[in-house]
Amino acid sequence: MDLLIPALSAIGGYLLGSIPFGLVLTQLAGLGDIRDIGSGNIGATNVLRTGRKDLAVATLVLDAGKAGIAAAIFGALFGPVAGLIAGGFAFAGHCFPVWLGFKGGKGVATFVGTMLVVYWPVGLIVIATWLAMAAIFRISSLSALIAALAAPIAAYALGRPDVAIMSGLLAALIYWLHRANIQRILKGEEPRIGDKKKSEQENGAETEEN
Repeated sequence: MDLLIPALSAIGGYLLGSIPFGLVLTQLAGLGDIRDIGSGNIGATNVLRTGRKDLAVATLVLDAGKAGIAAAIFGALFGPVAGLIAGGFAFAGHCFPVWLGFKGGKGVATFVGTMLVVYWPVGLIVIATWLAMAAIFRISSLSALIAALAAPIAAYALGRPDVAIMSGLLAALIYWLHRANIQRILKGEEPRIGDKKKSEQENGAETEEN
């Protein structure tokens, strides 16, 4: 029984997180396979490339919400540790969905959703950090990377080492998934928010944030 609850939380969280809402919504709307356009990613940024802002917003909300729901359900049923496990594995499910050959999104929206539920002050700090960095640097990926790093630091400072450990692991995965973005940032080649001069090809798979 000691291992059953963590195992159930991990499996349940992963399965919820692996639901590819971007792909489902675009197919239901008759737009085809989202993986065949733009970056090929299933996140909200690529959904926006279809021209359907409503679907992009819905994808963003659902990608964040699925991790939050996983953390909330298992946290309510089995306690905060189970909620942390479920939220973390929902994040993993989004990034590596079994239904799509383990090729998913980069997890930023799902990371935010997880943080908002497991410890909402950290979630708000993550959002505020992203907005501030986006206003300063106008680079979405850089803003996401800084915001992800802020989560474990904030959680530890606020006396939640459990959240700090979990968010630190997820942040490390975000950095790994953004390794191509990091290379372009260092070279000064990463596209900026609102930059219309970049072609869709230049804003390809590695620039996807969700």
